[in-house]
Amino acid sequence: MIPLDKRFRGFLPVVVDVETGGLEAETDAILEIAAIIVEPDTGGGIRPGESVAVQVEPFEGARIVDKSLEITGIDVNQALRPALPEKEALMRVFRPIRRAMSEHDCTRAVLVGHNAFFDLGFLNAAVRRTGIKRNPFHPFTSFDTATLGGVLLGQTVLARALEVADIEQDPGAAHSAAYDARVTAELFCQLVNACEDVYQRALGDSPGI
Repeated sequence: MIPLDKRFRGFLPVVVDVETGGLEAETDAILEIAAIIVEPDTGGGIRPGESVAVQVEPFEGARIVDKSLEITGIDVNQALRPALPEKEALMRVFRPIRRAMSEHDCTRAVLVGHNAFFDLGFLNAAVRRTGIKRNPFHPFTSFDTATLGGVLLGQTVLARALEVADIEQDPGAAHSAAYDARVTAELFCQLVNACEDVYQRALGDSPGI
């Protein structure tokens, strides 16, 4: 079994999904964040590991577009919605990631997402907004399952890639951060494990990897 820090050049893959109030990272609210830490499995591959999911209070002055709420089904005015302030929510997500980085001797976390630039953009904007100094994620490197799915499965849409990969879906739960992160993590691990023979050949041909 190859340790995670060796398999991904010192990076710890963490699958992240954010549900938001719009498409603009600097102005629109984050409403939910979910993260799943990838870990080694006993067969020499990787699997989804520890997960954390939080609901987030819109930051002061945040824009929320009605169309986004229609897609996610989030009711930001629900009286019993257990949402945390943005900084507290981020810290709750970051704590287990930092522990896992230490456990696996990784120098940074790398965000894994479906169209990862979207989730990473919102995450980076929230870190700047809240003034958090120890962001575990690399600021621009990411692993994108839309790209991997397109190359290996011929599908870039998440639902279609999941269908080809024979990963169970629940359409009623789609567009919740916890669900989207879970199925994206399953897809990422399956695709990486399918490439293991290629990686082993590269490792054998290039001792410096």
